[in-house]
Amino acid sequence: MFDFLTPDFLIFVLIGFLAQIIDGALGMAFGVLTTTSLLAIGIAPSTASAMTHVTECFTTAASGLSHVYHRNVDWRLVLRLAPAGMLGGAIGAYVLSNIDGEAIAPFVSVYLIAVGIFILYKAFRPKFPRDVHDWIVPYIGGAGGLLDAMGGGGWGPIVTSSLLGRGHDPKKVIGSTNLTEFAVTTTISATFILALGWSELAPALGLILGGVLAAPLGAVIVRKLPVKPLMIAVSMIIIGTAAVRFV
Repeated sequence: MFDFLTPDFLIFVLIGFLAQIIDGALGMAFGVLTTTSLLAIGIAPSTASAMTHVTECFTTAASGLSHVYHRNVDWRLVLRLAPAGMLGGAIGAYVLSNIDGEAIAPFVSVYLIAVGIFILYKAFRPKFPRDVHDWIVPYIGGAGGLLDAMGGGGWGPIVTSSLLGRGHDPKKVIGSTNLTEFAVTTTISATFILALGWSELAPALGLILGGVLAAPLGAVIVRKLPVKPLMIAVSMIIIGTAAVRFV
């Protein structure tokens, strides 16, 4: 059990704050960064995954509303991503309740590194904008929800990077995936609770506090940054966080 206003609690606040700054600005990496940080300080994998997803119910709501306020959201894109993402997330959470999700981690990492390199390439090449009715959007949402639930994170890297790689507007993609993630992570959290029961998640309060405090700042950052540096930063985050799994 963790007490409030202790060094441990403040560490959780800092982890939540920094991870949400990156996620809110780049549309990805809260789950990956938070889960990795919790594992590094000795939190058990199952508890780390549960804490991360419960925290994301709050941080994605705050971040999504902030993006709505700053007009970074394409509602048509949200409506195409959300149902598939929620279904994929529920399936992934149920499967992870019965098998070891770490078995697929290397394959996810290889995919993310490849996508990161592709986005870096696209940042320096002319881009051909895609219409929001791009046929693959629901499939990307479904895969993102599935792998996010099974890997303790990955919605942002998979969905944001894939949509950016296909030429969608970076700022709209980041805002829309942040907002959609609220529905996806709430579904994942509910499925985990139904399948595994309620665990001791008091430390998640620190993550929630840090993440909610940081959420409005990410939306401001994404609104101010130009497109090319934003895409370069996205690719570096993807490659870096994916490569860490091989170290």
